This record gives sequence, C-alpha cells and structure tokens, in this order.
Amino acid sequence: MELIPAVDLLGGAAVRLRQGDYDQATDFGDPATLVRTFCAGGVSRLHLVDLDAARTGAPVNRPVIMSLVAEATVAVQVGGGVRTLGDVEALVHAGVDRVILGTVVLEDLDRARQMIRAAPGRVAIGLDYRRRDDGALEPYGRGWLNPGGTTTTEVFDALADLEVAAVIATAIAADGMGSGPDLAGLVALLQTSPFPVVASGGVGSLEDLAALARLSHLGRRLSGAVVGRALADGAFTVAEGVATCARSG
Repeated sequence: MELIPAVDLLGGAAVRLRQGDYDQATDFGDPATLVRTFCAGGVSRLHLVDLDAARTGAPVNRPVIMSLVAEATVAVQVGGGVRTLGDVEALVHAGVDRVILGTVVLEDLDRARQMIRAAPGRVAIGLDYRRRDDGALEPYGRGWLNPGGTTTTEVFDALADLEVAAVIATAIAADGMGSGPDLAGLVALLQTSPFPVVASGGVGSLEDLAALARLSHLGRRLSGAVVGRALADGAFTVAEGVATCARSG
C-alpha cells in the first residue's frame, strides 16, 4: 500500500479542513516546503487538491499546483475543479501522473466519460462520501458541499467499462478529524469497486495507517492511503508512515 501525502490548497496556502468545512481550515503555510519534506521522506506519490476550484470550478490555484508538480521528485495526482477535457489535457501535459475527477462525474457523466477516455489509465475518480440513513454511500461534489443524489455503486456501474486509474475514497465525516478511517465504508468499496481503491481521511496515527494496510476483502487490499493532517501536525513522520505501510502490506 502506498503512503500518499496530501497538500490541500486554499488561497495559495496549504490547509486542512475538518469534515469538509471551509470555515474550519487550519493553515499549514508554504505548500512547497511540505512538498519538499514529503518527497525527501521516501514516498512514491503526492496528492494535491485545489480546494478553491473544487468549490467554484475556477482553478485559482492552478499556477501554484503547476509549480509544485515541477518541483516534486515523485509522481503527483491532482484534483479539485477538474471539469473539462482541457483541464485534463493541461494537467497531463504539465506532468501530472493522475488527474482526479470529482464533481463532473456527478453533474455531467457523459463529459466525465469523455475525459477518462482522453487519458486512459491517467484519470482517477475522487469519491467524497457520506453514509446515508439507508446505509448506502452517497458521493458529494462542489468541495463536499452538494450531495450527488446517487450512490458509489451506481457511479462504479456507470464507469465500469472505462480504464480508470483508481478510486480515491474520502469519508467526509472522518476527514481532518484524526479519529480513525472509515474501515466499514472502505470494505464496502473493496466489495463493489472494479477499480483500485485508495483510502483518504481519518488517519491520526501509525496504528490507523497499519489498520488500512491490513484491510482486505477476499484477498483484495487498498492500493494506497492519502494522509494529510497527521503528517502536517507531526503525529508521525513520512519515513515512519512509509515503513508502516511496508510492514503491514
């Protein structure tokens, strides 16, 4: 399982939200410093998100993201506000390894399918979800603000014939809380997703990370774990996280 450090950008600064709430953002300062620290720690991939663009669709942090991609010495996946074929093409041309689609999958499925076809194996799906009263996992768009009116399983069914790089699954209720990942939800995703599953959100300790690396369904395991606040807060180092993933995988 890959450890994938996250850098979320809001107004050009690196931040972390609590439960997707833009009014509960903690500022972690210069994103370039975080990128250099994460790359030096031995990871193989970084996760960059434009939170402004995720909410409004306007890629206001795109120049910062491009500079971070150029500086990174590892593969980078980028999400937030990727709504058009031009967005995908520009990011791939800039050297982004994986482009993450979120809101567009929920609001314009035909366009999303076109975007995935344009870069087979280079597009991942970001599924930021909440558990409904009926137990189903419902994805949210627009920076976690709008319910998608569908389920993660229905999204998988609509994309199953395409070459999707991964599903990056964020339990909104757990994100930024450090209270532990949504293990039950991730098992459900391992059961239903035809694509590799990457966990995101809730990791507050090395024990949480080890639990993700051990998680399996019928021998199928998570391919990665996106970790943000725990690394930025210093709950553990990047090197410790990489070692934990290696021991538990």
